[in-house]
Amino acid sequence: MKIKILSYNIHKGFDFFNTSFVLARIKQQIRLINPDVVCLQEVQGEHEKLKQKISDWPLQAQFEYLADTIWPHHAYGKNAVYTEGHHGNALLSKYPIKYWHNLDLTLDKSEMRGMIHAEIWLPEADKTFHMMNTHINLFHSARVKQAKLMAQYVREKIPSEAPFIMAGDFNDWLLRLDPIMKREFGSREVFEELYQKHARTFPCFKPMLPLDRMYYRGILPIQAMVLNDPIWKELSDHLPIYAEVEI
Repeated sequence: MKIKILSYNIHKGFDFFNTSFVLARIKQQIRLINPDVVCLQEVQGEHEKLKQKISDWPLQAQFEYLADTIWPHHAYGKNAVYTEGHHGNALLSKYPIKYWHNLDLTLDKSEMRGMIHAEIWLPEADKTFHMMNTHINLFHSARVKQAKLMAQYVREKIPSEAPFIMAGDFNDWLLRLDPIMKREFGSREVFEELYQKHARTFPCFKPMLPLDRMYYRGILPIQAMVLNDPIWKELSDHLPIYAEVEI
């Protein structure tokens, strides 16, 4: 069964320079791509000050606004909590989410991080697959610790024969974490497997750094791409990555 997956750091709905609130345009573009599963990072769950300041701030949480009627099943991991509100990762799905959990990956209060794990049921195939969405630290030593925490969780919670995909913003611009991810999870990376190189997604206007990835095990990648049409360069600070896989 073919599944279409998009992963995108939406920068809390703002453009690269934080001068324009572009969440409505982000929503429109994601709907045009029409993926089955959407993994989002830097999703604003609540922000009292911005709600009062920005005229088109949505009445509901950003992940609910983006999901609308297209992705009726969703999960949100509240990772960073502060006086004005909170933000984290979100997962939107056209297919039912049988179970989900938000794994806390915060190592210190300067970077509050997490990983959403969802077991998604595919009614047409009468089977499930495991989808994970994460956004980890800026410093390599912290990323290594977080990778090991995620790997321990996967070993404990996901059967070795079960297919899984882990997407997100890994902040690993020097590719030092990449071999650790592959070793710890027994996984491969979609873009590297298909095209022998990682996707470059940051900064959006001249993408040079390979921050966003999709690691997998027990699935077959069919195609993948960085969404780099000019419109995407006006949204967020990252470009999204998109893949089609067979479960």
